[in-house]
Amino acid sequence: MPETGSSRGWKAARHLVAALCLLVSACNLSEDNKLSAVKHAGELVVLTRNSPTTYYEGPEGPTGFEYDLARAFAERLGVSLRIKTVDRFSDILPMVANGQGDFAAAGLTVTPLRETQVRFTPSYQTIRQQVVCNAKTLPPADVKGLIGRHLEVASGTSYVELLNRLKLLYPGLSWVTVDNVQTEDLLAQVQQGWTELTVADSNILDLSRQLNPDLRVAFDLSEPQKLAWAFPLSDDDSLYQAASQFLEGMRASGELAHLIERHYGPASRFNPINLAAYIDKIGADLPRYRDIFQQAGRRYLLDWRLLAALSYQESYWDPAAVSPTGVRGIMMLTETTAEHLGIGDRMDVRESVNGGAAYLRSLIDRIPERIPEPDRTWFALAAYNVGINHLEDARIITQSQGGDPDKWADVKERLPLLTQPAWYSKAKHGYARGYEPVQFVNRIRTYYEVLRKTDAANRKRHDSDALRLRAPAL
Repeated sequence: MPETGSSRGWKAARHLVAALCLLVSACNLSEDNKLSAVKHAGELVVLTRNSPTTYYEGPEGPTGFEYDLARAFAERLGVSLRIKTVDRFSDILPMVANGQGDFAAAGLTVTPLRETQVRFTPSYQTIRQQVVCNAKTLPPADVKGLIGRHLEVASGTSYVELLNRLKLLYPGLSWVTVDNVQTEDLLAQVQQGWTELTVADSNILDLSRQLNPDLRVAFDLSEPQKLAWAFPLSDDDSLYQAASQFLEGMRASGELAHLIERHYGPASRFNPINLAAYIDKIGADLPRYRDIFQQAGRRYLLDWRLLAALSYQESYWDPAAVSPTGVRGIMMLTETTAEHLGIGDRMDVRESVNGGAAYLRSLIDRIPERIPEPDRTWFALAAYNVGINHLEDARIITQSQGGDPDKWADVKERLPLLTQPAWYSKAKHGYARGYEPVQFVNRIRTYYEVLRKTDAANRKRHDSDALRLRAPAL
């Protein structure tokens, strides 16, 4: 039957309705379904804190447990990750609730009060809230022992919520809530003796004790508690469900445990210096690698003993050394650095030593020419550890305080300020473990001086023996 004008008009109308339905469906997918919206935008926006347990800029770029976990989720979704740092801990949950980010990954403890504000994913880590004091301070034995003591905690944390509940049982309990300060800063103040007591999550304390060895756990303030990501309360749970499935998959595959070990595993470089063991290794292990250090030193115009000292700090002269973070070899090179330097096998001693020497030489050459030795080398070693960008931030702070940004003695006093929000929030490259490069350089200088003296004594003994052998018998 030939198509009439009315039938043609009806068919066109149906096509138009179908097209409109498809358009509406597409709009609904991109606007109403959060998961589809994130994929359509090609970006996952995550709220977090600038801190050692969450997100910070390391020598190789952005890192931190929460950052790495969120980045893995973004990669699973096939989108890029955009981090939004929040200055005040107390602002995180309101920002999540207001939709200022897709979710928060900020080391958040799941508590009854918080569950009325946000929706938590399945947990990815278990911690305890602990009362912390200095080793020289008489530790309280329990909550009752806190009465009459000076206790400071960061505002907006779950510690305040827990203390408020405990106060119902112990009316004499009191504490000071501090604004614009993170738990890490209060721990540093306890280390210095400026604050008597504070409360910290066990994972935060684990990292902090690497830099603050006098911190002690007085007692556990809480039972085991869960950390989780926080999502807005919403009827649309598409992105939430995707995140929950991702975390469960990470747990089942063992990748989550590996990530926790990577960030919270033991850090060997913070072990106390054992000079007796070092001197023993100078005699037992160093002779096997001495020629390699000397050849690399000549090639890159470096004192071979400095390279050897750097290598001992990094690996204890163990060519098979591997850290939880993936650095490996006798110079403990990262995969990124090795690729940049053209190192094919990080476990090969000669390649590793030459790679470490090349990297150190490149850093020395990037230090301003006006800075003389030995400060130039100490700056380069600090950059080797923390990154040259954070070093530059510390030099700027030094200058702003009236210090000399070209003197290591002045800059090393300011590097730890990069752990404090008042300073790193203004720094171009944000938070850094500023105590670490100071300890790193101090230890290498100690190893270097011991090796120089040992080497000089050995050469003197060798020259004396040679002279005695050449002397005529009488």
